Formats: sequence, structure tokens, C-alpha cells
Amino acid sequence: MSNLEELFGKLAVCPLEQIDKYVADGKKVIGCAPVYAPEELVYASGMVPMAIWGAEGEVTLAKEYFPAFYVSIILRLLDLGLEGKLDKMSGMILPGLSDGLKGLSQNWKRAVKNVPALYIGYGQNRKIEAGIVYNARQYEKLKVQLEEIAGKKIEDAQIEEAIVLYNKHRKAMQAFSDLAAKHLNTVTPSLRAKVMSSACLMDKAEHLEIVEAINAELSAMPEEKFDGKKIVTTGLLANSPEILKIFEEFKLGIVADNINHESGQFDYLVDEATGNPIKALSKWISDIEGSTLLYDPEKLRGQIIIDKAKKYDADGVVYLLSKFSDSDEFDYPIIRKQLEEAGYMHILVEVDQQMTNFEQAKTALQTFADMI
Repeated sequence: MSNLEELFGKLAVCPLEQIDKYVADGKKVIGCAPVYAPEELVYASGMVPMAIWGAEGEVTLAKEYFPAFYVSIILRLLDLGLEGKLDKMSGMILPGLSDGLKGLSQNWKRAVKNVPALYIGYGQNRKIEAGIVYNARQYEKLKVQLEEIAGKKIEDAQIEEAIVLYNKHRKAMQAFSDLAAKHLNTVTPSLRAKVMSSACLMDKAEHLEIVEAINAELSAMPEEKFDGKKIVTTGLLANSPEILKIFEEFKLGIVADNINHESGQFDYLVDEATGNPIKALSKWISDIEGSTLLYDPEKLRGQIIIDKAKKYDADGVVYLLSKFSDSDEFDYPIIRKQLEEAGYMHILVEVDQQMTNFEQAKTALQTFADMI
């Protein structure tokens, strides 16, 4: 087994197994529903933050609380809570960044009795000073709740230390994304997604050590010639094993992404040593651009995708639309027009964590690979 194979093998793939692992080690785990939870506050408390983005599989108990036309990430996340599979967690942070997430927070609070709901009522007008201050107050409220769960006070110095660690991790993930784009034969779409997904499930210091080792191995390798097509992906989530296998079958290599679950977590750094770390975390939300879940009157997401495509000499863009995500569906017509005007071929592929038949997606992606 090569060093890289061994390192990739150390990455976590199952959130439920990770919860068991950390709880067995005597640690409390705080779940983080999508997206942009202030994980540094949890980390500073000595607890482990774990981002849970639903799960592959059929929707079961959540049907009693949501209509069928809800994005499956939310439905499957609520399923995990209702089925008791997250009972070992000490709380679930639920950000109100969309109508769907607001509905999740209310249903979670009512129906999931063993995992306390920790709601963040974000102000969407996030760039003005009033918006930053308002969101900082939401974080202050969350901090008090986390202190009660942890049984200890969270000091500013501990938050600052967590911010430094998380920024170091973000930089390592940025470096990995760049290196993966130069080694598309070695870092397949499935392995790239494994690194991205495991970042949500593991203690950041633990994950950072593995990613830095992977980066060192890739840096020592010559840049690879890839005989397939280079793509940029965009959407909420891009870790469907079957979709990733289709990418690999038709030699579609991912050189960059605008995925909330992936680069959306590490493209922007939090200001360090400001003297007010909670406000710095709030400002981070104001700094993020190109996210479908954050107020974006300038509609910058399309240009950000185009800039990434130019930087990495991509052949096209794959829009992985999470079915019934209103936010993502509203963005698509605008982005489609921008991509067409910039001369980039693109394809829309609708994805759903309940999907069992991928033939339509396979045909579409095969055609796209042939056309570009």
C-alpha cells in the first residue's frame, strides 16, 4: 500500500461511527446542520463539532413533518434525528439561512427530544455593520448555550486559538484542492470528495494532520497529464458515490468547485487576533461570496464559477442541483446565462439523496463529456 492510499484510508466516511468514536473517548459532540455554523465556538468549548448533511437513503419518518417536495438533505437529516441515530450528540446547531432550514429547526425542536436544538436566527443583510453586530449577538446566545452543555466557560483566548486552527485547516484544504487539480489521475472525484466530506466529520486538528501529509505527498509528485475533461462543479452537495463513479467512468476530472459542502467551507478565512473573536466569526459570514444560501444582490456566484474555470483551464461546468432546493433553483437561470455569455459549456444534473436510478444522469454526463 502506498503512503497516499494509507492516508486516504485514515479519512472518516461515516458520521455515526465518528460520533460513537468521540463519545467513547469521553467527548461531547455537537451536530451542525448546513451551513456555516460557527464551529470554532464549539471547538473552543472542548466539544467536537460535526457537520451532518443528511445521508444517502430513502426518506422515512420525516414524511410526517415535511411535504415530499423538500430538499432531501433536510429530510434525511431529520430522519437521522427521528430514528434516534444522533441521540449520542449533545446538541444540534440549526442555522436559519433558508426557508427549508427554518422549517427544519422548528420540526427538530418539536420532534427530536434527545438532541437539543441550538437555533441561529441569522440576519441576511450581513455586510452592513448592523448585520455583523446582529449575527454576533446570535453567536453570543449560542455561546451561552454551548457553555451550559459543556459545563465550562468559553474564553475569548480559546476562541482565538480555534480560529487559528480552523484557518490553518482552511489553507490546507485550499492547497489540497489546487494539488488535486494537478493530479487528476491520482485524486479521482471519489477521493477528492472523501477529503471534503471527512473534513466535516473529524476533529479539525486530526483532519489537518492527514491533509497536510496528503499535500506533502502530492507536492512531491510531478504534475500529471490527464486525458479526460476538466470540470468545475457547483451546487450544495457533491458527494453522491454513484454520481462520482459516473464522473470517473467518463473521465471528468474535478479541478475546482463552488459547492457549499466543499470549497464553501474553506475559501474564506476568519480574521485573527481582532480582540473580538465572536464578531470576527460574524464578519466571516459577511465576507463569503458566491453562496446560494447567503444574500447576494450582486449575483456574484456565476462570475466566481467562471473565474475558477478560467484559472484551472476547465472544459466545462457541471451544475449539481439538489432537487427541491429553491435557493439553488433560483440561481440556475442567472448562472446559465453568465456561463453561456462567457463561452463555457455546462450541464444541469439534478441530484437527490434518495436517488436509486442514475441512468438519466449517466446518459446526460456521457453526452456532456463527448461534447466538450
